[in-house]
Amino acid sequence: MADRDIALMAHLMRRAGFGASRDELEERVARGYEETVEELVDPDRFGMPKVDTDVLLRYYPSLEIPGAPPNGRSEWIYHMINTKRPLEEKMALFWHQVLATGNSKIDNPNEMTAQIKMFREKGMGSYRELLMEVAKSPAMIYWLDNNENHKNEPNENWGRELLELFSMGVGNYTEQDVFEASRAFTGWTISQRIPRLPLARFWWSFEYHEEDHDDSEKVFLGHRGNFNGDDIIDIVVRQPATARFVARHLYNFFVADEPQVPAWQINPPLDPAAVNIIGDAFISSGYDMRSTLRVLFNSDFFKAESIRWQKVKSPAEVVAGIMRLVGDFQFPRPGLQAIGEEPGYQGQEIMNPPSVEGWHTGAEWIDSGSLVRRINFAADRLSNLDMPGVRAMVRRVREKGELAPEELVETALDVIGPLEVSGQTREELVTMANQGGRLDWGSDEMSAQSEQRVADMLALIAASREYQFE
Repeated sequence: MADRDIALMAHLMRRAGFGASRDELEERVARGYEETVEELVDPDRFGMPKVDTDVLLRYYPSLEIPGAPPNGRSEWIYHMINTKRPLEEKMALFWHQVLATGNSKIDNPNEMTAQIKMFREKGMGSYRELLMEVAKSPAMIYWLDNNENHKNEPNENWGRELLELFSMGVGNYTEQDVFEASRAFTGWTISQRIPRLPLARFWWSFEYHEEDHDDSEKVFLGHRGNFNGDDIIDIVVRQPATARFVARHLYNFFVADEPQVPAWQINPPLDPAAVNIIGDAFISSGYDMRSTLRVLFNSDFFKAESIRWQKVKSPAEVVAGIMRLVGDFQFPRPGLQAIGEEPGYQGQEIMNPPSVEGWHTGAEWIDSGSLVRRINFAADRLSNLDMPGVRAMVRRVREKGELAPEELVETALDVIGPLEVSGQTREELVTMANQGGRLDWGSDEMSAQSEQRVADMLALIAASREYQFE
């Protein structure tokens, strides 16, 4: 099995999921790269099971109706850790970043959980259908004040963000288009809410109030008619600017870090040809995300070695990736809430982005505080020999025999990734490995010491600069 095949598969699983163990990578390489892509983009066709939420709720019944933000985050991080459909969960994270909605204003974790479930179920289907679902999402309606958007008093918040941050981008519409779009969405609201106390939060629901809808003629992006909200979405998805906007978001999320959205009018794409390929696939497929992702992952620009280890992992990717690698929380147990809160401690409070613009990504994920938190989280778990994933990696190293310090470093880098590191990082790792000499498996005592040395080396690798990238 060629090292380059393993490296390519590892790259795919980092970007289209949350990483994979060496055992899983070898199994997937044996099946083939294109076959793996097909399973990722169309898990139903391959019979991939969904997360067993019945088991989760048996141990954590409070997660069924979250009520409090930590419950909602716990439920989602459990999905990320245990899903057999990693791209489905990764796309939910993608849409949560692009179609950002936050509990800081909504103050209803039940609705945030419902929205994430909608992203999970619709995120790889029709983009038009997804926008329709988002427009009817009670969380989004309240977040962007469309419940305050009335026939005789339009509110432009939803109409503006639909065009600016959810579909076309600045420079591709006028202020009049924003106003006309807002008029078209009058009457799209949520039902009267039952007071929270004394029985806690209730579910919201979408309602369409025909009597509050402005049914008069509108002129939107050059089209004239008595438009309703679904007509606006139909027009929006057909715009070339929308295809380019979605394509650039996909490139930024799956391929390489780009400047943030507000800079897109100034900074051209890093790889215009790649963005065009993604955009063309989006258009030719009838705005189908599954087909678009298939083209992206099979493309030469995605497979290129030059883009590997060039994206900074988001905190959610760090946490889910580490937990999957070490094999923790594969079954519900106490402590899940702390894991759900961990991305927030690292700078990404899932279900609560800082604004409708989402999080600033790339290098902006890292500062001195978040870096220390990332390193400590990873090192604590990778040095723990009680974790089944750690023991599996140690076993692979042990199978190589009594390794010299340099060989220990290279083997550990291989089983944890394979991870590519700079000469300086490798030299520092070898220096640490030299303190213990060769691995010795000759006695129970020496074997125990060697196992811990391997685990400690894995933790040191996780503390490296390179491990913060994917």
